[in-house]
Amino acid sequence: MTSNYTVRYASNPEVFKSYDTQQIRDEFLIRNLFRAGEINLVYSHYDRYIVGGAKPGEGPLRLEPIEPLKAENFLNRRELGVINVGEQGTVTVDGESYELKNKEAIYIGRGSENITFARSKGQPLFYINSAPAHRSNPTKQITLDEAETVEMGSLETSNHRLIHKLIVHSVVDTCQLQMGMTILKKGSVWNTMPAHVHDRRMEAYFYFDLPDDQVVSHFMGEPDETRHIFLQNHQAVLSPPWSIHCGSGTSSYSFIWGMAGENLDYGDMDVVKPTEMR
Repeated sequence: MTSNYTVRYASNPEVFKSYDTQQIRDEFLIRNLFRAGEINLVYSHYDRYIVGGAKPGEGPLRLEPIEPLKAENFLNRRELGVINVGEQGTVTVDGESYELKNKEAIYIGRGSENITFARSKGQPLFYINSAPAHRSNPTKQITLDEAETVEMGSLETSNHRLIHKLIVHSVVDTCQLQMGMTILKKGSVWNTMPAHVHDRRMEAYFYFDLPDDQVVSHFMGEPDETRHIFLQNHQAVLSPPWSIHCGSGTSSYSFIWGMAGENLDYGDMDVVKPTEMR
């Protein structure tokens, strides 16, 4: 058995106000996604979202169903998004192989039965998100050139960044899963600023391309009752629908955002001005 999983339950924003540092980290921080020869998953009760990582060793890793799914195959009632943050690797879906280079993605639709992750040229690191799906959509590989890319922010406000929308309905057919990648320009450290809330869907952030001796301070909580978590390279954080999500790093970095919920409208959000946060 090469698949490991843990379960995270949803939290009430009123109760969240009383959490100490360790409680916040225990409930929302995700560590140890990439361990050699393993698939590691977190099953969240926020929209039944799954966050995980696969680091193939000498042999391929098969994505096996975990107990909470009560299913014969992992994607019996789900869809899957994968982004490679390592060296080139192979994702095989029901016998068809896809070569994913660094920062390339693949969407795998509901009903796919046999998904494996393997090494190809060096050590791949496959970051995984999954959400429940109501229909089957075709499997599709997406490169950065095929993504919908938006440039936002400025160096003057320390948030100049490129947002690459990889798994969104304008690029690939999807039920509710959305994933993309934000790459900060040199000299900028703030992501998702101004911050926002979208009560109609949850989100997960995964930070990478961060030097091992540097950190990102990720901010969360209700706009007038914020908290923070310090994250290191290859760590992720769950963001409840009632929470803001933004961050600032001690060096340059990139991050992957993944979402699921009631709608597919990327711009459906309630922006919070910096001066309104507490």
